[in-house]
Amino acid sequence: MNTWDLKKVEHDLEKAFKNNSEVQLLDILKKNSFLFYHLYSRKKGIQPNFAELSFADEMRCDFAWLNDNSDGPEWVLIEIEKPKMRLFNKNGDPSAELNHAIEQVKSWDRYFKDNHGEKKRIFGAVSRFRFILVAGTREDWQQEQAIKWRAYHNEENKIEIRSCDIFVDSLKFAQNHFGDLWSFEENPKSFKHSELKGYWGKYEYMDLWRKVL
Repeated sequence: MNTWDLKKVEHDLEKAFKNNSEVQLLDILKKNSFLFYHLYSRKKGIQPNFAELSFADEMRCDFAWLNDNSDGPEWVLIEIEKPKMRLFNKNGDPSAELNHAIEQVKSWDRYFKDNHGEKKRIFGAVSRFRFILVAGTREDWQQEQAIKWRAYHNEENKIEIRSCDIFVDSLKFAQNHFGDLWSFEENPKSFKHSELKGYWGKYEYMDLWRKVL
């Protein structure tokens, strides 16, 4: 018996896209860790993801996980937006929704640069952050104005921007290569924010980095 019901995931994803519902999409992602497959920099020996990390009272990232690299802990912070979020205005400028989402992620970066103690309290130790914004459809991002803007943005900013279709890609991968998801099966669902400190506090890898960072 498979860890996840792929047919149900497919149905629920289609419904979230049809309804353009960020809430529905977030709910699906929390229950199906493999949907992050294409966002993980490595696919084997992965660390679990944690949902709804809150900090600075009003700030929150949707998901986060640790890349336990040999050169130090890299924490991946994810912001999820609506699958069909309007990306650009008719004049070619980024929409208010896109600008707001980008500014939201930038605010995380500024906050942790200014609050080292909070960064250490929440994550234990951080060598660097990797910020990812997932928004809109691949079709919209492949429009000429979007391609040009994104190319400039990627050169000037450190926020990776991906389309929500990346979750559909992960589902298709699961349907054809389920055996390759064994590392995700070890942690099939997202953990709660309240479990984060207990996780890195017991992880031996973090012991040295907590002393030096």
